[in-house]
Amino acid sequence: MTRDEFDTYCKSLPATTNVVQWGNASVWKVGGKIFAICSGWGEGSHEKFSFKCSDLSYSLLIQQDGVIPAPYLARAKWVQREDDTSMPDDDLKAYIEAAHKIIAAKLTKKLQKDLGLAD
Repeated sequence: MTRDEFDTYCKSLPATTNVVQWGNASVWKVGGKIFAICSGWGEGSHEKFSFKCSDLSYSLLIQQDGVIPAPYLARAKWVQREDDTSMPDDDLKAYIEAAHKIIAAKLTKKLQKDLGLAD
């Protein structure tokens, strides 16, 4: 997945916003809370994708080659896909969608309703 494909996918999720910060990282938010990041942090010049995940997914993913606890965010159960051989793009998209849902569910009920995420 390229950064442009990542941005296009994240933009397709409900009530998302994007900012570029932290050294040109593409940071995606729902309700002002981050759910996914594309960056070039760390070694190498290729793009890396970080996202929030469930406790179970976190435990499983960090055992996979090419997926590490996300720098600065691991304590909150974030992982980082280091390269495109560690996880197919379709799986990455599914995890990003799940990250969006996890973060959206933590928003206040009022904000969820205001954003069109709840009835």
